[in-house]
Amino acid sequence: MDSLELQKLLTERMQTMPNKARRVTEYLLSHMREASYLSIGAIADQLNVSKAQLVRVSQNLGFHGYSELKAAIQDCVLEQINPSALLARAQHSDNSIEESIYHAELVNIEDTMKQITDKDVDYFCELLSKANNIYCVGWGISSLVMEMLQLRLTVMGCKAALFRRGGLTLWEQMRCVKKGDVVITCELPSYTVEVSESIEIAKQNGAKIVTISDSPAAPVCRSANLSFYVSASSPTFGSSIIGPLFLTHILTSALAISLGETAKQALDKQAEFLHDERIFHPIFGLKY
Repeated sequence: MDSLELQKLLTERMQTMPNKARRVTEYLLSHMREASYLSIGAIADQLNVSKAQLVRVSQNLGFHGYSELKAAIQDCVLEQINPSALLARAQHSDNSIEESIYHAELVNIEDTMKQITDKDVDYFCELLSKANNIYCVGWGISSLVMEMLQLRLTVMGCKAALFRRGGLTLWEQMRCVKKGDVVITCELPSYTVEVSESIEIAKQNGAKIVTISDSPAAPVCRSANLSFYVSASSPTFGSSIIGPLFLTHILTSALAISLGETAKQALDKQAEFLHDERIFHPIFGLKY
């Protein structure tokens, strides 16, 4: 059963279900990614229903039990982020690939913007302004987002370092993280065990954790003091980083304003660096 077939099944059966069962089905339909990772107990608690209710809904949908339904949901989620499956779908679409990507990225930015609150941005600025050290952690394409963040923080004069897999594992790199530090991680599907476990190590060491992910179900969110959520859908590849980069742009801009004179002094130094003609061609503009 592919994702479209499962969504159609949930939508059609939901119409004839009693209220409580319908609420469960609506949740599964609109929160497939979360449901694919959360346990039956976690979903039951979240919806304030019994585990038996989830089993009954599964059987009503034609599955032997909830574990079989969850496996079907997981397959659908994997299909949605599988680059090969996405490419095949794009090849058979009536829309041009340019239009598909354009509209998908517009939605990513709009959805990401809707999930940003002033309260969370203020807390982010507070955490980073008080941090002894800031560590940016990423794996795969998520590391590109973290590299951008670390670059911006460093230019502003923050003591920021980038952790990604190289000569040392993330587990090993986390040994230096201490109380008073802040660890920021971006984690887009597929979620990696090494990232989530390394973030747990940082949490145990007393660091504050900031996470950027596409879903509250991402394992790293369990360790978070502050979580930001982004939209990262893509018609051709597993995850887009446009939404996360947009969020990074907002957060670092807000932080620069929050830091005030400290950030201004650091940016003045950066401006001096931009005038070094051994590196830059000044006639083409001096932006960093």
